Amino acid sequence: MEGMSYQRFPKIKIREMKDEYLKFELRETDVSVANALRRIMIAEVPTIAIELVEIEVNSTVLNDEFLAHRLGLIPLTSDKAMGMRFSRDCDACDGDGQCEYCSVEFHLSVRCDQDQTLDVTSADLLTADPNVIPVDVANAARSTSFDSAENKGIIIVKLRRGQELRLRAIARKGIGKDHAKWSPTATVTFMYEPDIHINEDMMATLTLEEKQSWVESSPTKVFDIDPNTQQVIVVDPEAYTYDDEVIKKAEAMGKPGLVEITGREDSFIFTVESTGAVKASQIVLNAIEVLKQKLDAVRLSEDTEEADDQFGELGAHMRGG
Repeated sequence: MEGMSYQRFPKIKIREMKDEYLKFELRETDVSVANALRRIMIAEVPTIAIELVEIEVNSTVLNDEFLAHRLGLIPLTSDKAMGMRFSRDCDACDGDGQCEYCSVEFHLSVRCDQDQTLDVTSADLLTADPNVIPVDVANAARSTSFDSAENKGIIIVKLRRGQELRLRAIARKGIGKDHAKWSPTATVTFMYEPDIHINEDMMATLTLEEKQSWVESSPTKVFDIDPNTQQVIVVDPEAYTYDDEVIKKAEAMGKPGLVEITGREDSFIFTVESTGAVKASQIVLNAIEVLKQKLDAVRLSEDTEEADDQFGELGAHMRGG
């Protein structure tokens, strides 16, 4: 098949992994795949967020629209999002978006009957589905320090005596492309892995002061001087930000070519930060699954077009015959 000689088999190597942070290497592929993966993680990995709010009672200082907007931005645990249906595609409720297959129902009912100000937080959002709860509430349940400020929940509104808030909310599956509240990531970045080569012969012609001046011209600590050999060494190549400062410094010193820095075109270093709705590692796995589905759709489309062309030729041949 034409183009098979360019087939690649990308590899991933995990460097650092926490629930809400992941750093990994993506190798043996090109920038188109790396950027596709980044964009899918940001905008097309589904999560669950509140989309519909029905307010029964609101005597707070915030109007209904303001409260609905705040509720929509509360991140919800979304491990089951990949298995849920989009409300527009759900045949169980005819697209109404209020059945167990495509939605999760929340209720909030708080009234202040004391002189002290009462905080209404995400912890007051109650649901019968233990798999879809506010992220901070889930973190509080796992935490051992229940009295810390971080476990009090995200504040929605504050009530004074006599004020009340009672509402029903429907959370649905969505993607960041439709609204940022559905994006599972706080940030996703990737950089080319730097390939740094120092011209040792040219470097040897510099004095120690010139070497020190050149090393310090880098805004990030990429280079250093070995205290024993007094040679310039690369201590952290990934700290290089492609700012060209050391290259400009070398040219200003009359030493162009002192260092050569290029980005490896088949190797990328990714950092993924999650909102907490989905674990960072799961975001990557889900993004790969979404990318596979997209590629399958393209392949199916090409096969359909090829079949249409073949049948078109056959029809023309039959008509001609």
